[in-house]
Amino acid sequence: MKDVPADAFIKEYAAHLKKSGQIHPPSNATVLKTARHKELSPIDGDWYFVRAASIARKVYLRKGTSVGQLRQVYGGKWRRGTAPPRFSLASGGILRKILQDLEKAKIVSTIEGANGGGRTITDEGQRALDSVACKIVNGDE
Repeated sequence: MKDVPADAFIKEYAAHLKKSGQIHPPSNATVLKTARHKELSPIDGDWYFVRAASIARKVYLRKGTSVGQLRQVYGGKWRRGTAPPRFSLASGGILRKILQDLEKAKIVSTIEGANGGGRTITDEGQRALDSVACKIVNGDE
């Protein structure tokens, strides 16, 4: 997984998630903003699958990832007009929904821990992610 460029992996795994039908975007996905600092909803119609693939990759690389950590990762600069810009967190509801969808697909699972737990990749999810990474490394299409 670490030998594969992130952008190539996310693109390929998002296509895999869409084709497999394991993940279903919410009905209002075309109008959802992903964070307070965003002005519009994502232009790409498949943004939900891309974000799910990105989250699955992040959970794979770092066990125990929580919604709060993902909110920081996907956050950005909130430009407030004439006031100085500040950092703004991403929307937690969208990230939580994606993690729940990945749990239903048995790609990630919830872990309980002293620091509130988080998510970790399942064996089945690890096999799926590794197979996509091997497909990219080998150049199979």
